[in-house]
Amino acid sequence: MSCEITSGRRTVPGGAVQETRFFHAHQDVAYPIPGQIVVTAKRHFCFLTEMSQAETSEFLPLVQRIRREQERQLGIEHVYYIYNEDTTHHFHLWMVPRYPWMARFGKSIEAVRPALRHAREQMSSEHHLAAVAEAAAKLRESLAREVEGD
Repeated sequence: MSCEITSGRRTVPGGAVQETRFFHAHQDVAYPIPGQIVVTAKRHFCFLTEMSQAETSEFLPLVQRIRREQERQLGIEHVYYIYNEDTTHHFHLWMVPRYPWMARFGKSIEAVRPALRHAREQMSSEHHLAAVAEAAAKLRESLAREVEGD
């Protein structure tokens, strides 16, 4: 699916929030949590150590810009960053926001899985999906303004 998304052959709800030379950042399609962003490499590689120098130079500033705007635009105070090396082809970094409703699942990395499951199973109404699309639009617009201001 990553190839489909990064190439533009498949659209995601809310669209890309930012696209750079090497990365595509979009709302996570699997979990309807406003501001949950997946940063995906356009080039095929799985390991952080396989990033080129140019990709490395672009990656952290991109993640920092997104994180700043998650807080400014969406009021997200805390984020879990998840990266694993068992995906196929594309490097991914998941930026999972921590919302107050997630407190019932705990306050550590162990809380992420049940919170994601809850979102997938209980938050797929039109109302929730509209909130996800609105959050993605806010991030996209603010990130575009930030890039223009550079």
